[in-house]
Amino acid sequence: MTSTMAPPTAKKVKHEMEMFGDVRVDHYYWLRDDSRSDPEILSHLEAENAYTDFVMSGTKQFEDQIYAEIRGRIKEDDVTAPIRRGSYYYYNRTLEGKEYVQHCRRLVSNDGAPPSVYDVMLTGPDAPHEHVILDENIKAQEHAFYQIGAYKVSPNNKLVAYAEDTKGNEIYTISIIDAETLTPVGKPLVGVTPYIEWAGDEALAYITMDEILRPDKVWIHRLGSEQSKDSCLYHEKDDMFSLSLEVSESKKFLFVGSESKITRFVFYLDISQSENGLMVLTPRLDGIDTSVSHRGNNFFIKRRSEDFFNSELLACPVDNITATTVLLPHRESIKIQGVQLFNDHLAVYEREMGLPRITIYCLPAVGEPLESLQGGRSVDFIDTIYSVDPYESQFSSSVLRFAYSSMRTPHSIYDYDMNTGISVLKKIQPVLGGFDASNYVTKRQWASAPDGTQIPISIVYQKHLVKLDGSDPLLLYGYGSYESCTDPTFSSSMLSLLDRGFIYAIAHIRGGGEMGRQWYENGKLLKKKNTFTDFIACAEYLIEKKYCSKEKLCINGGSAGGLLMGAVLNMRPDLFKAAVAEVPFVDVLTTMLDPTIPLTTSEWEEWGDPRKEEFYFYMKSYSPVDNIKAQNYPTILFKTGLNDSRVLYSEPAKFVAKLREMKLDDNVLLFKCEFSAGHFSKSGRFEKLQEEAFNHAFILKALNRVPAVGSAQD
Repeated sequence: MTSTMAPPTAKKVKHEMEMFGDVRVDHYYWLRDDSRSDPEILSHLEAENAYTDFVMSGTKQFEDQIYAEIRGRIKEDDVTAPIRRGSYYYYNRTLEGKEYVQHCRRLVSNDGAPPSVYDVMLTGPDAPHEHVILDENIKAQEHAFYQIGAYKVSPNNKLVAYAEDTKGNEIYTISIIDAETLTPVGKPLVGVTPYIEWAGDEALAYITMDEILRPDKVWIHRLGSEQSKDSCLYHEKDDMFSLSLEVSESKKFLFVGSESKITRFVFYLDISQSENGLMVLTPRLDGIDTSVSHRGNNFFIKRRSEDFFNSELLACPVDNITATTVLLPHRESIKIQGVQLFNDHLAVYEREMGLPRITIYCLPAVGEPLESLQGGRSVDFIDTIYSVDPYESQFSSSVLRFAYSSMRTPHSIYDYDMNTGISVLKKIQPVLGGFDASNYVTKRQWASAPDGTQIPISIVYQKHLVKLDGSDPLLLYGYGSYESCTDPTFSSSMLSLLDRGFIYAIAHIRGGGEMGRQWYENGKLLKKKNTFTDFIACAEYLIEKKYCSKEKLCINGGSAGGLLMGAVLNMRPDLFKAAVAEVPFVDVLTTMLDPTIPLTTSEWEEWGDPRKEEFYFYMKSYSPVDNIKAQNYPTILFKTGLNDSRVLYSEPAKFVAKLREMKLDDNVLLFKCEFSAGHFSKSGRFEKLQEEAFNHAFILKALNRVPAVGSAQD
């Protein structure tokens, strides 16, 4: 990758920061501007974009080819699997050429059967009984960014409340409309989070944020009243804690959770007696994490602690919450991820040996005593490595709906009959262009970390193209934070690499939650470096086993995975050919020392509080900005969004500026800033595909695999 245009050079302004006798000098501290309006900074970001465009201009035709491939695999006019709520089936529709979805519904037929494939696929005046409630394409016309964060139908199906973000900063406005006439009901609620739930048919619960965007207050809004008249149900004043909101599967209770990274306690609101306000369900106890469900006269409580680190499941009577019964005891090898309640069944989402599973239990009749659960039945899945997630189901039904995919199985919706154990495929993501799952191999391998821990790796490749002799190109993805599980899922965009002979792999490193709670604990705070050394061990394993070589190994990660990218690039730049880091959290120490930045205070239980000496020096030892060295680095692309409220654009801007100053090689270093995007890139579905095509083109260019203009695809 060469260019005759010189890369931008950021000016240097000395800024000293001293703590514990340690002085850090940050010459690029000036790049941070909370208002995002400083002309000099914007000019610098524009210069970075211009340089990126210049360097990538020679591959623009190839990028467009990849984009056409990716888009060509999508059935642009499609619908989601209909969900029944009362007398209606609800679903989303996408239209050919349109960026956003339509939110639709239709009446249940007299026989109660779901709409036929023919009925659902029809559009226009011939579509029987379809009613478009919200067309995001129309709403998005006036905005460069548009995202619906929540879409909630009232229990009587007469009203819809939705939360929209028009900047990408994750500050939402809630609108309430009549589902039939589409007329507004009252004025919008402004400055809110996407946490909204109906409290009956005449009231809406929602959460607002403080000045650092921490969800701190939960409110109840009575329809027809002004937002200024809304009642605050609870104000969380501890800046280590944030609020969340959910409705029980039974629709009889609202649950307000207040959580830090290690502690979570829950209040409940009886919707039929909302005037009584919130009641404590699980008290605040340091290190105890609880989440709650409801059925009949019982609350079901998933509880985690240091002793029960993979969680246990309890039940207690609604009228005597201290009288708990253990339904599922703690098990060291099995983590309870979550539960889904039904009138007669309980679905438990679990994890064992890095793989998710669903176990179904029959429950005694409502009113009968609950005892320890026995004889659960597991749902069968078709792949050896896969992803499975809950999906909206009817509480009164015996059918569990779940989402499923693997690295070679497109996103699928199944209905599982909990009485018979039979799964029925209701919807599978169409993949156009001759996709054949049998052409792809998926497998799991295990790498040895420096301390001997076995790290799982998920792998997929096209069996007719890959040689497995060390000559194949490989893209390795990693995240490894917040107990997040990066399960192997399907990506039609990834086919553009797989069908060019790439291997794609996911490193399930510590700091994530794939292998249980302890997996997370061993990759955070003063053990955070395990995340980075695990990733390096996975890369070395893939090279040793001839999946690739150093010259063919590319890496990718975003957000906390961007921290991973920055850390391993500093630690082992010789190991990788190219890296893509998206919205990367790379200025760890400076950010965690600034409590005015969104999320900082609540993150101290994840990364550590650097106001304490031990954490300060440990974080400094891996913080990517603080550890850039005068050495050779691979070809690198950093990407950010100007309106990102989670990871400020200035973090990658500073990293790139300092790296340009210090690195010894001539490898290309690019920085791309989206001016109308936040943490999750652009909002339109085709815009996102264009970004993926750009990433692919960058990686292929770094590997010298871009065909000459006019030549056949390599």
